[in-house]
Amino acid sequence: MLELFTSRVGDFRTAEGRAFLTKHSPLTYVDNIRSPLLIAQGANDPRVKQAESDQIVSAMQAKNIPVTYVLYPDEGHGFARPENNLSFAAVAEAFLASRLGGRCEAIGHDFQGASIQVPEGAHLIPGLVEALKATLN
Repeated sequence: MLELFTSRVGDFRTAEGRAFLTKHSPLTYVDNIRSPLLIAQGANDPRVKQAESDQIVSAMQAKNIPVTYVLYPDEGHGFARPENNLSFAAVAEAFLASRLGGRCEAIGHDFQGASIQVPEGAHLIPGLVEALKATLN
């Protein structure tokens, strides 16, 4: 499996492969990000490790680039629990409405039963801070 991955993505075991990976990494181009990002992560993702999302969020914060980071501690690659799917759809809809214009449904009770955490940028999405507070109560 490792051989297949390194042949398709890049070989981190060689200097040439590491240079290739660095050249194509989003971290290399953080300065080029011009719009806020919404990043969602399952903490148990075996393909995209949480450390990768943490790293890009930290790099964006260091450059004062707006980012909202949504984390699900009980999810992997893709959100399997319906409650988490619904909560992320509500966040994504509010994010897109705030960035693209137009309307969206209020978040309301869309976080019930979800494991959603927002370690960064909740204040950037209208209604998200209030919805998170309501979930905690």
